[in-house]
Amino acid sequence: MSVQTELTIEDFEQLPHALAHNHELVNGELVDVSGNSGYHNSLRDCLVELLRPHVRTHKLGKVISEQEFDFNENAHGPDVSFFTTGKVSQYDPTKRVQLFVPDLAIEIESENDRLAAAMRKINRYRECGTKEVWLISPSTRRALVFSEHADRILHENDEFRSDLIPGFSIRLKDLFDRA
Repeated sequence: MSVQTELTIEDFEQLPHALAHNHELVNGELVDVSGNSGYHNSLRDCLVELLRPHVRTHKLGKVISEQEFDFNENAHGPDVSFFTTGKVSQYDPTKRVQLFVPDLAIEIESENDRLAAAMRKINRYRECGTKEVWLISPSTRRALVFSEHADRILHENDEFRSDLIPGFSIRLKDLFDRA
């Protein structure tokens, strides 16, 4: 009889790239997160291209994509993450999993995503200290924003902005059209 043990963050860190690539660690098990469409990737890249120069110019912190973070022994890699200058010194570019959580996590809905699973992930992010989570839905051209202040739904003509990144905003329709 074999005994199956759950993986830890340390185990996940040691996995070969080919095994860890396109996987997250959820409750001790590897979960496949591959299968993003070209539009999904384009939207992610567009967000990074827009956010990164603004964050750098104003010395607000760091913007990164597809980086795993330790969410209470679960390794999730939001599509786009932002963390403030106070956390930049904790960032270790040699690690697969950062041992802190981002201040802002952006998830872009994929075709195979289920709302219940996305909400579990969003709740985990928030419970672990992520101040704000954006869930962008290309299929409905809307975004859900979950923050310390209030949760809200953004429609195409609403501006996408965060108090965490002062001075940055983009109309959601313009974001979708640009990608």
